[in-house]
Amino acid sequence: MGSRIMTMKRQGAELGRIRTGYSTPHADPKKRPQAQRSATFILSSHSREYVERAATLYGGSAEEWTPQGSKISQFRVITEAHELRAILPPGDPLSQDNELWTGGGCARRCDGITEKLSRRPCLCLAEHGESWHEQPAGSVCKPTSRLNVMLADLPDFGVWRLETHSYYAADAMAGGIDAVLAATDGKSPMPLRMWIEQREVKRRGKTKRFPVVMVVPAIPSLRHALSGPLSMAAALDPGTIERLAIEAAPAERPDYLADARECRTSAEVREVWHRANRAGHVARDGSDELSLDLMRIAEDIGNGIDPTTGEVGDQDEHGGGELGPDDDGVYDVEVLGEGDQDAAGPQTAQPATSWPAAAQPGSGARR
Repeated sequence: MGSRIMTMKRQGAELGRIRTGYSTPHADPKKRPQAQRSATFILSSHSREYVERAATLYGGSAEEWTPQGSKISQFRVITEAHELRAILPPGDPLSQDNELWTGGGCARRCDGITEKLSRRPCLCLAEHGESWHEQPAGSVCKPTSRLNVMLADLPDFGVWRLETHSYYAADAMAGGIDAVLAATDGKSPMPLRMWIEQREVKRRGKTKRFPVVMVVPAIPSLRHALSGPLSMAAALDPGTIERLAIEAAPAERPDYLADARECRTSAEVREVWHRANRAGHVARDGSDELSLDLMRIAEDIGNGIDPTTGEVGDQDEHGGGELGPDDDGVYDVEVLGEGDQDAAGPQTAQPATSWPAAAQPGSGARR
């Protein structure tokens, strides 16, 4: 006899329900209560404290209430809130099925292919064909979406279950939640905005109006929602996401080459390289492209070449490396007296010890 392994879905304790409708007694006591749509959210719970706190936060009056088909009283508040801020917990908080409920409970639960309770192919499809969804309510399954969210401003740690039977809400909700789960891998919470949006469609010449619960990430931009897992602190205060992004944004990178071309000596170019090194913009051994470019500029300056034009400095129209006379036949040179040459010592190049050992100008590292 084979064994059957049951997998349990991990989730927080259910503290209450978020609803978008309620029922009122029918004028004929023999008939079922009439369903009413609400323009605002309704919160219900077995805990009076939760409902009273919700009434304080979102408006409305807490009242004792008995759900249809139940003998156990609860508490509910028809709030004045058209929008709720919530947190999507880690994991997979959304479940969607086609379900048929009767007085005896859930009679069918189907994913559109297999009816899960009987493990048979879709019963509605077998009974009514492709147009099964057009059958009267109560005779076939209807789409049922359940989303667990946390309401951070209400007491205790747990989830509130939002349930909707709207096909359009199910479609929109699944797309948004799946995108978030793909970005976070289900490993982090995500702040949400939920609101009731009125829609209408035309079918066979008739206009149908209905509410749709919209659920979207409550973050400064879509980029933040899709950039990976968030901390619980960020989920509680979405504004921190933008602040952290601004703080973490890298400073604008200086144009080191432009700075180097403004230098007058090789030593000044070396200082530009050291500035880039301290900022982590060049390799410490000077093997990167920016370091090599800076060394070329330093070497050009050392050879008397203007790095902005590529011309040899102080050249006149006669060309060559020697200076010619001016219009009066005067050579612009410094005249050294006897013994001055020895005092001045031989001309030497700028020391290059400040460059990395593997990146001395002229060392061949740039080839």
